[in-house]
This record gives sequence, structure tokens and C-alpha cells, in this order.
Amino acid sequence: MAETKAKAKAKTDEKQTPDTQAQDSRSRQQGRRGGRQDKRGGRGGRGKRENNDGVDKRIVSIRRVARTYAGGKRMRLSVLVVAGDKNGRVGAGLAKGVDVRTAEQKALNLAKKNMKKVNLRGGTIPHELTYKKGAARVFMKPAAPGTGVIAGGAMRAVLELAGVKDILTKVIGTQNSISNVYAAIEALESLKPVAKQTK
Repeated sequence: MAETKAKAKAKTDEKQTPDTQAQDSRSRQQGRRGGRQDKRGGRGGRGKRENNDGVDKRIVSIRRVARTYAGGKRMRLSVLVVAGDKNGRVGAGLAKGVDVRTAEQKALNLAKKNMKKVNLRGGTIPHELTYKKGAARVFMKPAAPGTGVIAGGAMRAVLELAGVKDILTKVIGTQNSISNVYAAIEALESLKPVAKQTK
């Protein structure tokens, strides 16, 4: 039985041309490496996309929304994006699209267009404040260096992209991330610069 198997294998090896043998060896090597190679030389997949203009972005919320027409409902995706340069400028944009990528790009363009200047003092804010917008009420307090950003998810994205490194915050009234993001941005915009003390 073993002899017949060996003979059959020898016959198949004889039938294969050198070109087909080389192709088989290449395919086996690729199978051993695992994962397909893309045109850029890395493993398959899109990878991380970076903006060339120095503005970082963060997606805070993705929701599915519907609008009713005479023929039925039309589904869309609503995306909230926060953008900032981590150097005192931050903005937010909310947009809808047929897919996440389309909505994200529209929201990012809106966020860049609506970026606001924030008065910072070192790595924190110049003074304590409480700001109310609709149902959202945000409380912010300066913190000592090394404290970090003590904030919830929506407000944390705004503060980190604005360039704040040390702050104490609290959100009161609503858990709606969209309301909290816009309340945080308006609160930062309302900060007054502290005059430098001269001797």
C-alpha cells in the first residue's frame, strides 16, 4: 500500500513543471506567514488614518436614525466627532450619512469649521466654573500638575483634544453625550484669561 502511494506521488511530481512547482512553494510560504500582504507592504487591513493638518479627531457617538417618508422609512447613521489641535483649539460636528465613513467625514469638516479658541493656563484651566446648556450642567475645576483629566467619556474627548492635561470635572443633569460635548465646548470658550502677576 505504501509503495503504491509513493509511486502515485512520484508521478504527480513528474507531471508538475518547474513553474508550477515554484508557484506551489510560493503559496505555501505565504500560507506559513499568515495574512495577506497589501500594496503598502503591511498586513491586510486599512490601518490608522492620520490627518496631515495637525488636527486630531475622536468619534464620540454613532447612532442609527430614521426618517419616515410616504414610501417607508429611510435609515441613516448620525456621527458626532470632536476635533482639536491639543493646543487650545477644539470643535465638534454632528452629521448624518448613508454609512459611518461618509457621516464621519462630514462631521469632521463641520468640527474643523467650528473650532473655538480656549484660554488655558499651563496644562489646566485658569479658574473654576459651572456652565449650564439645556439639560446639561458641567462643573470644571483647575487641578495640580500630575492629576490628569478626571472626566467622563464625552467631556474627556473635548478636554484632551483642547490640550488640557490636569482638571477635575463633573457632569450633572443628563447622560446625553451630544449635550455634554456642546456644553463642555461652550464652557471652555467662556473661560476668562487670568492676568499675569507682575512684581
